[in-house]
Amino acid sequence: MDIRHFLLVLTGGALILSCSSGQRIGRLDDDALLDTLEKSTIRYFTDFADPATGLARERDNDRNGNIVTIGGSGFGVMAIIAGASRGYYPEAEGVARLDRIVTSLEKLERFHGAWAHWYDADSGKPFSFSQFDDGGDLVETAFMVQGLLTAREWLKPRDPALSSRCDRLWNEVEWDWYTRGTDSLYWHWSKNHGWKMNHRIKGYDETLITYVLAASSPTHPITRECYEASYKTSDYYYNGKEYYGITLPLGMEYGGPLFFCHYSFLGLDPRGLTDGTTDYFERNRAHTLIHRAYAMENPKRHKGFGKDFWGFTSSDDPDVGYSSHHPMTPDENGTVSPTAAISSIVYTPEESMEVIRKLWEMPGMWGPYGFYDAVNPSREKSVVDHYLAIDQGPEAVMIENYRSGLLWTLFMGCQEIKDGLKKLGFYYKTTDNQ
Repeated sequence: MDIRHFLLVLTGGALILSCSSGQRIGRLDDDALLDTLEKSTIRYFTDFADPATGLARERDNDRNGNIVTIGGSGFGVMAIIAGASRGYYPEAEGVARLDRIVTSLEKLERFHGAWAHWYDADSGKPFSFSQFDDGGDLVETAFMVQGLLTAREWLKPRDPALSSRCDRLWNEVEWDWYTRGTDSLYWHWSKNHGWKMNHRIKGYDETLITYVLAASSPTHPITRECYEASYKTSDYYYNGKEYYGITLPLGMEYGGPLFFCHYSFLGLDPRGLTDGTTDYFERNRAHTLIHRAYAMENPKRHKGFGKDFWGFTSSDDPDVGYSSHHPMTPDENGTVSPTAAISSIVYTPEESMEVIRKLWEMPGMWGPYGFYDAVNPSREKSVVDHYLAIDQGPEAVMIENYRSGLLWTLFMGCQEIKDGLKKLGFYYKTTDNQ
């Protein structure tokens, strides 16, 4: 291979080489490898952000135009804070990026305080996620608000005025209006279609943060009864079964896609969090280890599965595009999504590092924003060589939480969140997160 195809990179005191195939040559210690991965992944939300709005593009191969995502941008807010705190760029640059995002959020059309799932960044108008989903999306809004509250706390000593603007956006979300006067939260509302989608928010899945925020709101709160009567009445809330000798207290069979362990817990600290019945850190660790054990058993005999190659969640794949891939379903087609194991590093540090090292050594898996979205070794074109915001964001945030706990500390510093958790019957078994 022509030497011009090689790039010398000095990271954390260790010399590594990368070639045009994406293969990594050389070995880093764990901390240097995590630093390289976190720094590269954060670039998706800085270098690849829409320059006008600062919001995160939905994906880097979008056929619909310049589409930005609200939930993914909420993850990106937290990633930007992590990058500034790590010194990957000047702190003032991080503040300026947050200012651009907040300014954009203030201008975008909202629906009783909630943002749409997607917007066309060029026109500023909502872009339909599906036929009737062209208005307020309360879950995507929750992911954004999780980021905004984290930013509010980080900005207090740095830019108090911008911190107050984050607070104002949070207070303007009408969580109670999205109950429709019932005992449930509803996911969508549209000016054009009203409540046609009629989607109650029920768990156990990625939507726990929506109920926590709705209960915590100082301006438009919901009651504990709403949480008990809706979220906890899903037919896949309680589980209690064993898989590979591992008990799973909550969730669907085999736990479902691993993003259920990530999206709500980017700011909400699961360590010691309990409702008196379930320890949420242990629940998420069990879910993650079940995925690993499934890969080790490999019932469908997919190529490559094992203790250092696992992790199943919603991502793209070489066959059908975006799919859930979780164990013991038809969607599990041999695709491994790096975000699944990487974002679980807070629950399974040693096991996740094994996957990270395996991916690091795989040809073609590394690109400008870290590991590509997915890989399926059974396919001729095995690497799905593009990126999604909602996959990259949890990687960067959870790596930072593993390394320092920064985003957990900031989000849990919000008094409203402490009050809302208490209202819903949650508490911490230690005082570390109080």
